[in-house]
Amino acid sequence: MDTVVIGLYGSTLDSPVGVRRWLRWRPTVSLFQAEDLEVARLELLHAPAHLDGVQRIVADIGNLSPSTAVRLHPYELADPWDFEEVYALLHDWALAYPFRPEDEDYLVHITTGSHVVQICLFLLTEARLIPGRLVQSAPPQQGELPRLSLIDLDLARYSRLAARSVARRQQATGLLKSGIPTRSAVFNRLIEQVEQVAGNSTSPILLTGPTGAGKTWLARQIHALKRARHQLQGSLVELNCATLRGETAMSTLFGHVRGAFTGAQQARPGLLRAAHGGSLFLDEVGELGLDEQAMLLSAIEDGRFLPVGADQPVESRFQLLCGSNRALRERVAQGLFREDLLARIDLWTFELPGLRQRPEDIEPNLDFELERWRERTGRQLRFTRQARGRFLAFATDPRSAWSGNFRDLNAAVSRMATLASGGRIEEREVEEEITRLRRAWGEEAPTAEALVSLLGEQELDRFDRVQLLDVLAVCAESPSLSEAGRRLFAVSRQARSSRNDADRLRKYLARFGLSWEQVAGG
Repeated sequence: MDTVVIGLYGSTLDSPVGVRRWLRWRPTVSLFQAEDLEVARLELLHAPAHLDGVQRIVADIGNLSPSTAVRLHPYELADPWDFEEVYALLHDWALAYPFRPEDEDYLVHITTGSHVVQICLFLLTEARLIPGRLVQSAPPQQGELPRLSLIDLDLARYSRLAARSVARRQQATGLLKSGIPTRSAVFNRLIEQVEQVAGNSTSPILLTGPTGAGKTWLARQIHALKRARHQLQGSLVELNCATLRGETAMSTLFGHVRGAFTGAQQARPGLLRAAHGGSLFLDEVGELGLDEQAMLLSAIEDGRFLPVGADQPVESRFQLLCGSNRALRERVAQGLFREDLLARIDLWTFELPGLRQRPEDIEPNLDFELERWRERTGRQLRFTRQARGRFLAFATDPRSAWSGNFRDLNAAVSRMATLASGGRIEEREVEEEITRLRRAWGEEAPTAEALVSLLGEQELDRFDRVQLLDVLAVCAESPSLSEAGRRLFAVSRQARSSRNDADRLRKYLARFGLSWEQVAGG
């Protein structure tokens, strides 16, 4: 495959004359003095005013590499430091050039020319408009040949660079997940997409999902990520739109001037102005009134709006984040939400799954809540092994409603932690919390008859059925496996040297394909 170099004549470094020019470092000539680089063709761009120097370079290249063909490409630039002009020139040249990457290997020489030229060549190569690699030449050390560095902008070929890119994205997604090692493939993919959008777009982001799914938390993390990447300098301003009522709604959002209405003794900037340069999170955006929606749409599109009572608009530009647990398209159909506003804010919509849809993430979130408790109180907190297993079995059971999602989980940990003694959550606290959650969700503990139904088509002798019903009734009333075993084997255990009642009960249940997690009632 032939090697083709694309470069510019350097009017300063390439220009020395006379015999002593061979003692000077000339970047374009040095390409042909380096070892292990055979150039079949040089595409040399130059200003017409430098034609004498260009012809001298061509002659010197002919002496060094007679087999190299040199093609000259004159160009006209009014200002070599005008980025727009330079980029347009090189862009048009690249589009017109007949590249044949399957037959030729292209090297883009970025050592000569102004910094603007070098940046433009870099951008064109990175965008693959010039399908090649960068080559950079450097002055030789004493007694050595000129040095060349080849730079391939395809990160896949640079494992260290690729690793840095991956690590940067992992750090960003870790920030969005608050450091929680989530396991749900659906949720992790959603977070990866949020990271890409947050890094590459300033358009509004709409977060949907049930109450307690983490919309407010994620909005805060998106703002933190944009701040960390220096995309925003301002603060995050939060508002639950369901709290806006009546005449104060406009003033809260858009501010007012002094005397705008009775009682307006002082001007008020409003939340949109407070969010200038930062982010504005409007939770439950579907609760906004139609008048406020119209003003918000204008503010999003123009970055300007009129405070209440003002005759001159004010400017505010911010990252808009919205949250909703309502179906906004249904609100549009009901005439309660503007269709044009919805079209503007749902370019990027991410639906957060509830806790029931992420059972594999309950355990890492449980550990996260324990750590949050330690940070708030300064007290270390942990489960006993049996208590942790019991809580996780209940929490991941498909029958557990988790209607409040992560709010329920946070509240559950807080209650168990408060009642725990010595920083240890034991089975008693877990069973009491399970009962409390079931009542809150409107659930009843399963009856013995309902538990027997878990056996499906399995046939039982009448004797076994009566016995099993009584065992299951005791299990449903007992706070722990050990307690249920002590009650069931209260007599026979006195004659045994080993009194592992929990193990006896577990083995009895296993005869019918049942586990303690299935039958425990609390």
